[in-house]
Amino acid sequence: MILQCTHITKTFLTDIILNDISFHINDNEKAAIVGINGSGKSTLIKIIMNELEADSGEVIISKDISIGYFAQNQEYNSNKSILEEMHGARPEVEELGRRLDELSAQMDNTKDEKLEALIKQYDQARHRFEQLGGYSYESEITGVLKGLGFNEEDFGQPVQSLSGGEKTRVALAMMLLKNPDLVILDEPANHLDMNSIQWLEGYLANYKGAVLVVAHDRYFLDKIATKIIELRQAKCSVFQGNYTEYSRKKQAAMETLMKQYLNQQAEIKHQEEVIAKLKSFNREKSIKRAESREKMLDKIERIDKPVEEKTKMNLLFKPRIQSGNDVLSVKGLSKSYGSHQLFSDISFEIKRGEHVAIIGDNGTGKTTILKMLMEMYGTGTDFDGQIKFGTNVHIAYYDQEHQVLHPEKTLFEEIQDTYPDMNNTQVRNVLAAFLFTNDDVFKQVKNLSGGERGRVSLAKLMLSDANFLLLDEPTNHLDIDSKEILEHAINNFEGTILYVSHDRYFINTTASRILNLTQQQIVNYPGNYDYYLEKKEDAERAQLSMPVQVVSCNPENSFASGNKTSWQQQKEEQARLRKIENELKKTETEIEKLETRNTEIDLQLSDPANGTNIQLLQELSKEHEANRNRLEELMEQWEALSDKL
Repeated sequence: MILQCTHITKTFLTDIILNDISFHINDNEKAAIVGINGSGKSTLIKIIMNELEADSGEVIISKDISIGYFAQNQEYNSNKSILEEMHGARPEVEELGRRLDELSAQMDNTKDEKLEALIKQYDQARHRFEQLGGYSYESEITGVLKGLGFNEEDFGQPVQSLSGGEKTRVALAMMLLKNPDLVILDEPANHLDMNSIQWLEGYLANYKGAVLVVAHDRYFLDKIATKIIELRQAKCSVFQGNYTEYSRKKQAAMETLMKQYLNQQAEIKHQEEVIAKLKSFNREKSIKRAESREKMLDKIERIDKPVEEKTKMNLLFKPRIQSGNDVLSVKGLSKSYGSHQLFSDISFEIKRGEHVAIIGDNGTGKTTILKMLMEMYGTGTDFDGQIKFGTNVHIAYYDQEHQVLHPEKTLFEEIQDTYPDMNNTQVRNVLAAFLFTNDDVFKQVKNLSGGERGRVSLAKLMLSDANFLLLDEPTNHLDIDSKEILEHAINNFEGTILYVSHDRYFINTTASRILNLTQQQIVNYPGNYDYYLEKKEDAERAQLSMPVQVVSCNPENSFASGNKTSWQQQKEEQARLRKIENELKKTETEIEKLETRNTEIDLQLSDPANGTNIQLLQELSKEHEANRNRLEELMEQWEALSDKL
């Protein structure tokens, strides 16, 4: 055991944040702390790191254990270059490297007895250098920096010249290179793109030490966690397994506890009724029996009714009218800022009912695409490319910067001014559904946290009645519970959605198609995030060097970038696909016809009126058997045609 927390309690003023928290971390274990915003996750980490003092309880860390700690929004300032800083992560390795060079130089100029002593010193230093991974240290530095999104040309940049997010990544790289026995990370993925997060998952999953992480990224938690420590209602529960296993076990535990509570309540009610009945007899013996039952009832350890925190947003997106089948067509779209080209000649289409996610590295232009769509909504104007919206398309936009909100307005004014037909009670009810109650509704937008602004934007989105939602990082600043509510709302939305997100679990749960913006082009994947990972390498190798063509959900457009086939070849391919589609439809029609006929035969066979007509029954049975055999053939044919399509 490397770390043990025992009966940790922490209170801020009258609010109990942590109450009797106990858990432990074993050597090489990968544990994650989860809970809603404000549940005390970061507070617990600070207590472990001795940055905060617990009101009671104890943190026990094994002797001679080194800890690496990465805090939220941690910056790293230095006059040195990135590479120079990384070399300082393991000073003993650097010192031993210099010592080996010195001893080697001395051995070249020494003879006799002194040489033997130097050789002995060199062997000892070399052995220790090897133990510390000195020979692979340089490649390890390169691997960690590249994994966290730095290119080799960045290595020479002074740390102090970097952006805040880049400095945070430098701090993370520095901590990882120190190879501590216990790595503690508080929201490490906040400043990483998808590729860097994926690299960090692999690094931590294979890390030889123990890991304790706080994260809202459920995909990340699924990949690395072997234990989940849940903070809920100031209490702590420990579950073995990753996030998905924890979620399943938690639901099962909640259902079991509810059953136990209901059974106990039924027993208590029964005993109370018996006691009341015995007392009503008003006899000495019956009263004593009632008193005996009362004593037994008092000794029962009451089970508290299992309840979730009042943090569940009530989300329901419902379009007012249905759009046409063709929702959006983008052709030849390009965008650059000065000499910096974001994307070039990209094309794609979106059909009614699709949930499409745009993914890609930071700075590739994902948010820019959404903003261009909003700017061109309803105008149909050509600029460097064409954006065309379909019939009856009504858009609502969720901006990750929340620029659609007015800083000086109160929450109440923000809703009422946008939807003046709503009365005071309706406005308050909507805000309450998004966890704003009582005097919260009179807070000014400028005084809200990022998560609170996100909830206000989602409230306005829900009220819009739009049938085409454009969402820019909708899960930012949301805790896991709120993300799950949003996922449910999106999956039940009857309209069309195009969104930008780096939340892979969210994408995996809600996307029916993925557009990957990479190398200034769009690559299309007709599936969720797991499908994208499976096909990514082959798709990019096959498609990115080819000219771009329009991407839709049609089978002939498996990937976004085009191919070099001629117009005639494309026409032949489309004819081939139409032939397969016709055969498929014909097969489905025959299957339906035979299934209907067999249902009719079943009714005739069970009809008492036909019970004595042996010849008819034999004919019907023979026809039923023939139909069943034909159905098996048709099913195989349908499967083969579907694969071809």
